[in-house]
Amino acid sequence: MIRKRIINEVSIEKIIRAFANLKRLDILELLKGSPDLSVADISERLRVDYKLTSSHISKLSIAGLVSKKHRGPAVLHKLTKRGDVILMFVRTLE
Repeated sequence: MIRKRIINEVSIEKIIRAFANLKRLDILELLKGSPDLSVADISERLRVDYKLTSSHISKLSIAGLVSKKHRGPAVLHKLTKRGDVILMFVRTLE
């Protein structure tokens, strides 16, 4: 029971840390309106460095807020159901 609780707390912590960043929230907002974007597309639209964008997306993906889909050599990103719920939650805080 305690072990399961620790695992859940770690997961919750990863989710919270993933969206506790304004650029990552910008990425979630962008993917909400424009799914299936590459890192280059996201970087260009948000005017953020490519490597930094890639790092942000990686954290969002690990937390389950963004999914990746391979299409040929490209990797496209999309908001997950969890990401959508988090985005709605954050909007209620505004």
